[in-house]
Amino acid sequence: MKNICLLLAFFSGTFLKSQDITGDWYGALKVMGIEIRLTLHVNKTDNGYESTMDSPDQGASGIPVTTTTFNHPDFAFELPAAKIEYRGKLANNKIEGTFTQAGQEFPLNLSRDKIEKKALNRPQEPKEPFAYYTEEVMFKNRKAQVDLYGTLTLPKKDGKFPVVIMITGSGPQNRNEEILGHKPFLVIADHLAKNGIGSLRFDDRGTGKSTGDHSKATSADFANDVKEAVDYLMTRLEVDKKKIGLMGHSEGGLIAPLVAAGSENIRFIVLLAGPGVRGGEILLAQQELIGRVSGASEEELAEQKKLNAGIYEIIYKTGNAEEAKKKLKTHLPNAYKKIQKTDMPEGMTEEAFTEQIISTYTTPWMYYFIKYDPAPTLQKLKCAVLAVNGSKDLQVPSKQNLDAIKINLSKGRNNKSETIEFPGLNHLFQECKTGSPDEYGEIEQTFSPAALEEITKWIVAQTK
Repeated sequence: MKNICLLLAFFSGTFLKSQDITGDWYGALKVMGIEIRLTLHVNKTDNGYESTMDSPDQGASGIPVTTTTFNHPDFAFELPAAKIEYRGKLANNKIEGTFTQAGQEFPLNLSRDKIEKKALNRPQEPKEPFAYYTEEVMFKNRKAQVDLYGTLTLPKKDGKFPVVIMITGSGPQNRNEEILGHKPFLVIADHLAKNGIGSLRFDDRGTGKSTGDHSKATSADFANDVKEAVDYLMTRLEVDKKKIGLMGHSEGGLIAPLVAAGSENIRFIVLLAGPGVRGGEILLAQQELIGRVSGASEEELAEQKKLNAGIYEIIYKTGNAEEAKKKLKTHLPNAYKKIQKTDMPEGMTEEAFTEQIISTYTTPWMYYFIKYDPAPTLQKLKCAVLAVNGSKDLQVPSKQNLDAIKINLSKGRNNKSETIEFPGLNHLFQECKTGSPDEYGEIEQTFSPAALEEITKWIVAQTK
């Protein structure tokens, strides 16, 4: 009898230990072809559980988790401010579940085994020591009370050189416009320096070393940051003041014309997949193209397009985000009656889904982007303009935007402009199969050498 009791005690202890949720849990999200590692630290408290989260691949640690709950086998945590929630079940010392952010769902399984970072092959990324001069710099946007940190790259330390200011795409990005292990601005800066052209690339406000709040800024605010970069270059003895240019990628291709149209100090601009039409029109095309390559049916695409077009039309006609919120609150419930319940995130009510959509489309940046029409600004440009895109760009579709850019430059009688479509390249100017964002991280190439050579050749011609 004694032996049986000991055996029962042993199995009881093992069972209890296997149900313990506290400690460190490791998992990885697969997003656009690469893994993003997550670590969750769970602690027991008098009132239940609390936890923090690390995202080592994004350089974030100790992120406070708002709520953490465990009722065996169900485990969940939420970060409402980031629109993140996780639902999983514990079994055999593993948690299998779903990670949701802003309505997008990803499978995420957690275990006690630490996940080592997988090495990414990025053969174009230059390595130190560089065959040119680089300097860490800082300049200020005093009006916005923002300090902007970046890298000034020059062909040599001494001399006077043309310099290109690089402007990142949408979302908080560092000076290299780093995405999925690629550093396109670093690759471009390296190539320009080797061809006698300097560059200035800087961390977006609120990103990297730069101060400020990125989430409250619009493209117009970022344009003011670029204007400060121009003023900074005007103070540098190594810069040829008559040969300053701008190079903007994606949203940066919207910002560059805003800056150049109001400045006499810009000699030329390069638009890398820059917008030629309103943001709402770009989003409609983007959603359709990416949806189709992702396997959505034509019926689903048509339904989604009709819904989004209605949202954008309301935003076009409103004077501010608060007015848009009120009108969308009335419009969306009726629009959603035509949507299948299965099209909404699992467990989310219609009301919560409506609020999520409204908050997504009325942030300062998104509201400005949807409404903004680049045509009037493009028509004001007097400097030389090179607009380029890839034929497989699904985010800023080439024909739609290059055609519009060309038309508006022509209306402004700009005879110093050129547009080029590079066959087979995606939004990042990589050689690709479909153009889907899912391929970005899987492709080793950071930027097509042929496109880089053509762009550099044009810049050199403008600076002679």
